[in-house]
Amino acid sequence: MMVFTIGNRNTNVLRCKKMKRSKKITIAAFLLSAFFCLYAFSACQQQSEDSSAGKKPDKQEKPTGQEIQDGQQEPDGQESQNQKEENAVNNSSFYITAGDTIFTAVFADNSSAQAFKELLSKGDLTVNMSDYGSFEKVGEIGTSLPRNDEQITTEPGDVILYLGTSVTIYYDTNSWSFTRLGKIEGATKEGLLSAFGKGDVSVTFSLTMP
Repeated sequence: MMVFTIGNRNTNVLRCKKMKRSKKITIAAFLLSAFFCLYAFSACQQQSEDSSAGKKPDKQEKPTGQEIQDGQQEPDGQESQNQKEENAVNNSSFYITAGDTIFTAVFADNSSAQAFKELLSKGDLTVNMSDYGSFEKVGEIGTSLPRNDEQITTEPGDVILYLGTSVTIYYDTNSWSFTRLGKIEGATKEGLLSAFGKGDVSVTFSLTMP
């Protein structure tokens, strides 16, 4: 006697179909996950390359403490003290300050003016000056400079070395044997008197603009 189990066969068929469908879903999910992972990795790599391409170069630090060689300047415009003095000595002009007024003067061409320039290259020189003869301001410089005396008729703005130890600024005329140190550009009697005033005044001589 043969018994057919049709119900069991149908159940097995359904199970097989479900298993096949489950495998397909699993494979599809795996492929989808792999695709998203690959896409995310590619996007990150592209972003990294873009960042590297657009990155600004690191700012180079400026060297410090370098010596000036072959005409090169020290970093940040720094100069050694010797160079400052050398540049100052090469200047052809100097400055005279009285109160808030600054005059520009040009050095004379003689050894006295050169010695005065070298004196100023060591630092500003402040002189207490007084009136003399109603035509000049005069004061001691605290040292002695070489003399190159010659007969001169002064004009307003003449800067004169007197006896090798005093500096004189003339605001009027006078004739004597003097050594010329320089001359204030465009000076007038009125302008000088306005700056220096009457009586004693403190005057600073320098190679650099105050």
